Amino acid sequence: MKRIFLLLIRGYQKGISPFFPPSCRYYPTCSHYTYTAIERFGIIKGSLMGISRLLRCHPLVKGGYDPVPDHFSLQRNLRKYDGKRK
Repeated sequence: MKRIFLLLIRGYQKGISPFFPPSCRYYPTCSHYTYTAIERFGIIKGSLMGISRLLRCHPLVKGGYDPVPDHFSLQRNLRKYDGKRK
């Protein structure tokens, strides 16, 4: 089941997303964030984290660096960007 969710996200990233201008206010993008969250925390927790991230992505938010946290959380990860990716 987890593979199906990850394949759907990959399909979106490669088949649908390129046809729209970049609009995500966060880095990494919301789809990459959700993909990583599902890989790390499973379908239920990862999907909840992805939905929470999508709800935070709106014109009134500043955005910026928001990686998937090391522990399950529905809040924004306030860790500073040090130039290195994990």
